[in-house]
Amino acid sequence: MTAPTSTAPLTPYATLLGFTRYVDRTGPTKATFVGGLRKQRASRSGFNPHGQFVKALKADIAFHTGGTHLDQVVDVVKPRWRPLYQALVPGATAWLHSLGEPRDVDLAQTRDALAMLGDLPVKINPHFGVRHADGRVQAVRLHFDEAPPSEEAVLATLHLMARHMDAVLPHAEPVLVDVRRGQAHHMPESARADQIEQWLAGEAAAFQAIWSTAA
Repeated sequence: MTAPTSTAPLTPYATLLGFTRYVDRTGPTKATFVGGLRKQRASRSGFNPHGQFVKALKADIAFHTGGTHLDQVVDVVKPRWRPLYQALVPGATAWLHSLGEPRDVDLAQTRDALAMLGDLPVKINPHFGVRHADGRVQAVRLHFDEAPPSEEAVLATLHLMARHMDAVLPHAEPVLVDVRRGQAHHMPESARADQIEQWLAGEAAAFQAIWSTAA
């Protein structure tokens, strides 16, 4: 006998990456993107090619090795991912060096959190935390795309991380690192949390409407 197919409705849901990529889109491309996310969730598909890269970067921070693990991971990753890793390593190494002396930086454990934007759950999942010798703590999310993150993507990512920092990594500053360019993005001083919240609430409502239409 074949197992019965579930007819339960697929409730709207987004990861931080999915939602910030969504707010970056305009017009009909928003609907196409959400439809793709919905299909991916229904089929439980999806593969993260950056897993070994993130482990290597975290190892360099944890063991104060300044890029040794990043250099080595290019040679051990599957050949199909090697060009990707070769494109990522220089920027990641530059960012690593920008943190200062390796022994003055430690890895900090982050936890995932679930944000609610209206009725839309968004998974907040930084890649790791960084603890500096001077007491500063940062929760880091990595941006791997070929194109740099847009202003909208930066604001959405940093705001949602900051909103749930008590659960993610208490007293930490959210940072979005553009890996390919080795550039760290911080929340602009001019940013107004209430305006960003209002904007994201509207985006979340539209996301839910598109998701339901794609059913």
